[in-house]
Amino acid sequence: MSERKIKSALISVFDKSGLDEIMTSLKSLDITIYSTGGTFDHLKKNGLDPIQVEDITSYPSILDGRVKTLHPKVFGGILARREDNHLGQLAKYEIPEIDLVVVDLYPFEETVKATTDESKIIEKIDIGGIALIRAAAKNFNDVMIIPSKNQYGFLENILENNGISTLEERKQMALEAFGVSSHYDTAIFNYFINNTSTEKDNFKVSIPSGSTLRYGENPHQQGIFFGDLTNVFHKLGGKELSFNNLVDIDAAVQLMAEFEHDDPTFAVLKHTNACGVATRNTVFEAWTDALAGDPVSAFGGILICNRTIDLKTAEEINKLFYEVLIAPNFDDDAADLLLSKKKRVLLKINQFVRQDKSFKSILNGVIQQDTDLKMESEIDFECKTNAQPTSEQIKDLEFANKLVKHLKSNTIVLAKNNQLLGMGCGQTSRVDACNQAIAKAIKFGFDLNGAVMASDAFFPFPDCVEIAHKAGIKAVIQPGGSIKDQLSVDYCNEHDMPMVFTKIRHFKH
Repeated sequence: MSERKIKSALISVFDKSGLDEIMTSLKSLDITIYSTGGTFDHLKKNGLDPIQVEDITSYPSILDGRVKTLHPKVFGGILARREDNHLGQLAKYEIPEIDLVVVDLYPFEETVKATTDESKIIEKIDIGGIALIRAAAKNFNDVMIIPSKNQYGFLENILENNGISTLEERKQMALEAFGVSSHYDTAIFNYFINNTSTEKDNFKVSIPSGSTLRYGENPHQQGIFFGDLTNVFHKLGGKELSFNNLVDIDAAVQLMAEFEHDDPTFAVLKHTNACGVATRNTVFEAWTDALAGDPVSAFGGILICNRTIDLKTAEEINKLFYEVLIAPNFDDDAADLLLSKKKRVLLKINQFVRQDKSFKSILNGVIQQDTDLKMESEIDFECKTNAQPTSEQIKDLEFANKLVKHLKSNTIVLAKNNQLLGMGCGQTSRVDACNQAIAKAIKFGFDLNGAVMASDAFFPFPDCVEIAHKAGIKAVIQPGGSIKDQLSVDYCNEHDMPMVFTKIRHFKH
């Protein structure tokens, strides 16, 4: 028999919110309720007549509440198979059957976020609640488990059906239950990993919520996003975000995080690579000069700014077809104008999220690394040439170095006056990347005389420096680290070009 009628329930929840409708239904169905501690008091206060678990076990809550439900007379009633000789054992030992278990665990993750007091954190590791969830979920053939307040709506539907559940419904909640318990244990495991000196090479990540995307990178691939974007953005309007949108948006956010506190900066990205970036005195000027970097690639791109979008800028942006526009805020009239095109996505960013770890699936496993959060500034620069960079060149070198970090390797960036003039990225040869950057700059009418060049990795030969110099480049920034570094330094010395080393490589694959 797959259907089961709820006749008894054990309720033990930390968060009492959301119980009102459930309590009304439980009372109307005359369901016997067992409970403990604060939950017992709450139910009693709201007109129910629960039975204390202590009355079943003949043991009080002990050890400051650490042990309340951990007893055979509780778990026997949950784990007993109803169509087996287990019922005879329940009768022999006077153990009541329990058909429904409702749990809401101690808020461990919230406590970790709220305090560094280890004693308080440890006390929020739920023991009895997790045991109840796993026991009821294991016996889904006979018992309904509600593992958190997020499933109260599901339970309300069951109670509205006279408390009768199907096997499929109970199995569905068992799935939810093991999801809750595994996520909870992962959070505890990661807390200990982050707060002990023991090296543990385990990969454990749990994100409890996800949303199905239209498709993945291509229409024949399924795509799902795991996470809660509302913590990062407030979506003002536009179509549903796609897999590719999200990948590009992440690239845009990571890039603009480098400029979060700088003067107004605009960036245009296509396929995760910046094709136009400029920092200016106003948002309008920043947009105009960022677009000038590559107005062709900007079509269908991702736009991001570190300042509020005003109407004047919005009127110019509105002339371009783009996928997504991201900014900390939008003036009301600017938002109204931009939202008139219903499919264009407008995102108001709440925070520039930068995770300290990054990972990807490869072969038959996963690789993880520290996220590249390092960004060098003038204090880190080591000039290797006789010629020293001017103050204006230093500003451009810092600007270019920020950009080169976020482009696919091999990459070269050419910049002047805080504007991206040309970039070559994703090339198998650094020489190709250099030639590509020069060609793009010339194509869009930029004068490279006086510009600077940045490279994501060292120059094994002086060829790139020579090519750049002949194009008008006057200063170079690179990590250094080649056994032939001196060849590039010598060329710069021969042509009175400053070259600075950062000693930090920024490969990006």
